[in-house]
Amino acid sequence: MKLKREGLGWRILRNILVLSGLILILCPLYLVVINSFKTLEEAGKNFFALPSSLNFTNFIELFSNSNYWVFLSNSLKITCISVGLILIFVPSLSYAIARNFNKKYYRSIYYYLLMGLFIPSQVIMLPVTKMMTGLNMLNHTGLIILYLAFSLTQGIFLFVNYIKGLPYEIEESAHIDGCNVFQTYVKIILPLVKPMIATLLIMDTLWIWNDFMLPLLMLNRSQDIWTLPLFQYNFKTEYSFNYTMAFTAYLMAMAPMLIIYCMGQKYIIKGLTAGSVKG
Repeated sequence: MKLKREGLGWRILRNILVLSGLILILCPLYLVVINSFKTLEEAGKNFFALPSSLNFTNFIELFSNSNYWVFLSNSLKITCISVGLILIFVPSLSYAIARNFNKKYYRSIYYYLLMGLFIPSQVIMLPVTKMMTGLNMLNHTGLIILYLAFSLTQGIFLFVNYIKGLPYEIEESAHIDGCNVFQTYVKIILPLVKPMIATLLIMDTLWIWNDFMLPLLMLNRSQDIWTLPLFQYNFKTEYSFNYTMAFTAYLMAMAPMLIIYCMGQKYIIKGLTAGSVKG
């Protein structure tokens, strides 16, 4: 039976909605890019016009600021360590839960972690901050621990459903060939869950790199431990409302994440789709 062809009115409405969404996404990006190449005076004359020439003064001033490299290294350190720990803990814990789901203990852990999906982050910010203050962990280490903890809910939800859909006969064959549980996990399971690993890697890298709220609460005691989002937030005091410099910093912070997302978006779609239909 052939599907009914879409009406002309629906196609027009759909294209209008897609175009509207595209404009809403691209307009802020357009403003950030063009104003990064303007002087403050030129941007003040016409905020939306293209620059009269490519002016790299803002980039030179940004890169000559030694603090910028400190904040960049802080962001890189926190992001790399956090994502590395997430990629170690989330798949391994998900594998243990998925293959022992018939046991009450593992099922309880799964549902306990899943409850985190239904709790707004704003609700727990105050008690989390108070707890970390009491532990004297308002630093990079404390922030990395929180990123790992907060990533468990969504990550385990995706991985457990995906792993439960994998045929158990493959693991049985590995056991017969002499593999223990760890060898089976490393040699059999990890290669099979590569789409989900790529999805987790890209999603959490984007989240941690761009996150503002947790660094604001955890790292605001000293400027030396700021991340790039905190550095950008404080432009109004450091550069006396020099928003062309602020746009330059935004562009340099966005560029690596845009490249990573464009390169890995197919893995995100593939991983999320596979995780939703398995199990």
